[in-house]
Amino acid sequence: MAAGDTQVSIANQALLLLGADTISNFTNGTDVGNACSIIYPKIKATTLGMYPWSFSLKKAELSRLSTAPTAHFLYQYALPPDMLNSVPRAVYASGDRGSPKINGEWQVQGQTLLSDRDKIFVDYQQDIVEGKLPSYFTQLLVYMLAWNLAEPITDQTEKGAYYKQIALGTAADNNRGGYFRTAINIDGAGETPPVIAQYLLTEVRN
Repeated sequence: MAAGDTQVSIANQALLLLGADTISNFTNGTDVGNACSIIYPKIKATTLGMYPWSFSLKKAELSRLSTAPTAHFLYQYALPPDMLNSVPRAVYASGDRGSPKINGEWQVQGQTLLSDRDKIFVDYQQDIVEGKLPSYFTQLLVYMLAWNLAEPITDQTEKGAYYKQIALGTAADNNRGGYFRTAINIDGAGETPPVIAQYLLTEVRN
């Protein structure tokens, strides 16, 4: 990982690939800065969500809230504030290794998870700050940004198509080729088991 990476430095790498001027921040009032401010967060979230990257997976026991839910469940739990998507990847009634998933026994409502189970554990994908992203993911993000920034910044669809192929491969690869496949292989080779987070652990009050 590159500890010095920021949103702007990563966006600038994509801009350099496109032959565009770099920026000092997303709010400099230029068309390039405005485009980056809109496109960057969307593409980062999309790229994180394309695959269960080992560095972004996390386990947590959810905090049970003191107030009863209004829906037809006994308990409600606070979802992790750093969860990337609105729904956990998996839900369990136990944190023991090998515990089965519970399906059909819970429901997400806003920022809470509802269930009749008196304990809930989840696997989820978390957002990661730029300085903690591994270099192989950052490189993929740069290619994804170059693809999506090409048309609004350079007005050249050919450049966008070129960097899309660099990022995801050809149509024959079903969008799982290119550097994306390389990044998946690197991620899998260095995968480590996620640990249960110290997210909460006891019943809390609203």
